[in-house]
Amino acid sequence: MPICIPNNLPAAQTLEQERIFVMDENRASTQDIRPIKIVILNLMPNKVVTETQLLRAMSNSPIQVELDLMCTASYQPTHVAEDHLTKFYETFDQIKDRYYDGMIITGAPVEQMPFEEVKYWDELVEIMEWSKTHVYSTFHICWGAQAGLYYHYGIPKYDTPEKVFGVFEHSLTWSKPVKLFRGFDDVFYVPHSRHTELHREDIEKVPELRILSESDESGVYAISDLHGRQIFITGHSEYDADTLKNEYFRDLDKGLPIKIPRNYFKDDDPNNDPVVRWRSAATLLYTNWLNYYVYQETPFDLKLLDNIRDAKKSGPDGEL
Repeated sequence: MPICIPNNLPAAQTLEQERIFVMDENRASTQDIRPIKIVILNLMPNKVVTETQLLRAMSNSPIQVELDLMCTASYQPTHVAEDHLTKFYETFDQIKDRYYDGMIITGAPVEQMPFEEVKYWDELVEIMEWSKTHVYSTFHICWGAQAGLYYHYGIPKYDTPEKVFGVFEHSLTWSKPVKLFRGFDDVFYVPHSRHTELHREDIEKVPELRILSESDESGVYAISDLHGRQIFITGHSEYDADTLKNEYFRDLDKGLPIKIPRNYFKDDDPNNDPVVRWRSAATLLYTNWLNYYVYQETPFDLKLLDNIRDAKKSGPDGEL
């Protein structure tokens, strides 16, 4: 089934060239089906790149997805054309009366700032609080994961001695089966690009949270509440093949201290092409989230979300 996107969204052309089935609003309106409704709060500077990455990651699900895009009203990004925001994005005030099966909160290049000093922090807090009653499952990425864990559970972030930068091996941590990682290999790869981290001991103090996956090199990766309604991912499974490459040469050009991204370029030589090791895991991650935590759990009538805040803790076999 397709991803239903706003008419003329620039990502559509890229996805169609990759043979990914997308459907615009006009065609979607003729379908006799209740698609799952997803809103993406896009906090990244380059909106078009992030839109395309996330749509690609969600595109292999058999579930029809209807997409809304949201940006902050309290901060105007500088790396995106104003007409793109006007055409395709809405603010929280415009969507706050709607209900959604799922929401994605992206990362943002503000990770080294205290949360309260981020210009749109108060607005983000309002959105995260709203998500408790208007969204069934919220998927937080990188800084979005750190922000969500800090707001919902008081878990701090910490500066790292150097940038966590590269593609790292990960494995499952939680001893019971985890629906989010169904179909994953024992070892899988995830790109990371960040200057801050979470500490396992802080998360373990919160009985409502479970650490699902981590890496010996890059630390805690996936955390979930007991219901699958709040999921926190510290890496960037959705990244394109050349995303880390572009970041590396950008930082070099700026004279910033940056090491070659680990396990990324062939033979660790930046003159070589990157080796993509994470694409299949990325597809599974987003497909599993859409299927097991959104599609199979959300009520048909989204206005009933207020009545199911105490969702079941796990499946009949103890699976999270």
